[in-house]
Amino acid sequence: MWQDKLKEVIYILENSNMNEIDVTFWGRRFRVVKSAGVNIGSSDSNVVYSSKLDNKSMSEMTEDKLDIPQSRGEEILSPMPGTYYSASSPESAPFLKEGDLVSKGEPLCIIEAMKIMNEIEAEQSGTITKILIENGQAVDYNQPLFLIEPS
Repeated sequence: MWQDKLKEVIYILENSNMNEIDVTFWGRRFRVVKSAGVNIGSSDSNVVYSSKLDNKSMSEMTEDKLDIPQSRGEEILSPMPGTYYSASSPESAPFLKEGDLVSKGEPLCIIEAMKIMNEIEAEQSGTITKILIENGQAVDYNQPLFLIEPS
């Protein structure tokens, strides 16, 4: 899915007078550079150099070739900055744990922002494959919270 979007970005870059494009798809950042003659000094593993890529080489691109860590599922991102809580109160059981099935609209966690407790609900049904954040930890806007395998 993201490979198609990346192909579009590379096509746009190759057919323009721009040298690089920096985009974020589904919580992953990609920087596409047309000419790699300048060393920018970045340790970003999601850099794709697109000089003279044809359709065949684009169709052969996989996550392994791009050095992107393998992860099962789609990321659920934080809709706001704040403090992450896995339960409605310290005495309560967490809303979910890894391996749980969730339904659309089901509460996933609480993010406290400006002393307001915001209940974050699932936007899709699926299985939680990984919880990426610790209880009580500060989160940023669009920071990945969970990985969900859609069902």
